[in-house]
Amino acid sequence: MTNNIAQLISAVEQADSSASLLEAVQNLASSRLEEAVPTLIAALGYNNPGAAVAAVDGLIAIGSKAVEPLLSLLDNYNYGARAWAVRALAGIGDPRGFDILLDAAENDFALSVRRAAARGLGTIHWQLLPSEQVLTKQQQAIETLIQVAKDPEWVVRYAAVTGLEALAGAISETQPEILPQITAPLLEIANNDEEVAIRARAWMAINQQQNENNAIEMPNIKTLAESDDEKQVPSRGSSRRT
Repeated sequence: MTNNIAQLISAVEQADSSASLLEAVQNLASSRLEEAVPTLIAALGYNNPGAAVAAVDGLIAIGSKAVEPLLSLLDNYNYGARAWAVRALAGIGDPRGFDILLDAAENDFALSVRRAAARGLGTIHWQLLPSEQVLTKQQQAIETLIQVAKDPEWVVRYAAVTGLEALAGAISETQPEILPQITAPLLEIANNDEEVAIRARAWMAINQQQNENNAIEMPNIKTLAESDDEKQVPSRGSSRRT
């Protein structure tokens, strides 16, 4: 371990205020060094959301080398740290975190974790999986994201749409035969979701998958907004889990 990384780690361990801890974690995260992983993971459990966000960003930047330590964290730390770890795994996109994201997207208590997991399911690095596992995992992701698209929280449903769009892009060349499994539910969302932003986003995702000669014209935002006279837009507060 170089003197520089040792100093950065020591600064985190010796921080004596919220502000100094945040700065120290940010500096350590910016190093992007594997040696920083244990200390960044420890920061996920501190009662300092700013430091936790910085640690998550650092772990995502480090990437695959942080995955195994993060998976170990899930069994040993409190819920708060586990929630931050799920967000880091979602951002990294390593398939080793797939099952964790699958469960978190549908079942986690916190809407922010469900949202992050839904996005993460769309951006898994499928090429890192054995080829014989890819289709099965992708179909699992599709099924879960379709379910998450019914979440009571609009921000989670929005994330599910973006996850489905990203997944459609990943499979469009390798598994085009399963694209209807994505476009059909997206069309239902585009026509029926109570939130105008989600309907518009679903139309964008659908159009992304259409060729120029067979494109579905996306309604403009004004048209969608006017249709809200016939729909009751849900509250953006918590309607289920908090």
